[in-house]
Amino acid sequence: MKQQLVISALGEDRPGIVEELSHTVLEAGCNVEDSRMTVLGGEFAVLLLVSGNWAGIAKLEDALDRLAAEAGLTLVHKRTAPRPPAADRLPYAVDVVALDHPGIVYQLAHFFSERNINIEDMVTSSYAAAHTGAPMFSVHMVVEIPADTHIAALREEFLDFCDELNLDAVMEPVKG
Repeated sequence: MKQQLVISALGEDRPGIVEELSHTVLEAGCNVEDSRMTVLGGEFAVLLLVSGNWAGIAKLEDALDRLAAEAGLTLVHKRTAPRPPAADRLPYAVDVVALDHPGIVYQLAHFFSERNINIEDMVTSSYAAAHTGAPMFSVHMVVEIPADTHIAALREEFLDFCDELNLDAVMEPVKG
């Protein structure tokens, strides 16, 4: 029976980290099913969803402890189960751009949390505006909206919320 393991790794950015992690997974007889990797400041961060049989996952758990010590990584791993399909939820993409200021992520998360809307995925970034150099902030997220929600009313409420906070936003169904 297929087992799953979620792995979080954090360490000083350098060439070879992905190779070391993926080699460790392969040597245990497991497979990387899903991943997110990025460099934040001077640190490399990765989330992996790995699958394998029971023995392979157990072997990988032991190997990860050794890899953490040898490679100077902070590693956390946890067994998980496949997520059941959300038949009663509709995936929507939300994109927000604004002048950077504290609290944008919290305000967006609070808006959706109050309405029982799960944030499935989120990516944020800060950058300088092209011509002015003003500090900008962008958020891309995928949310799962309960199927019984009146989408037009939610979209209008969300756009009004964003207007009050001076956030430029779009909410549309995930395509594909």
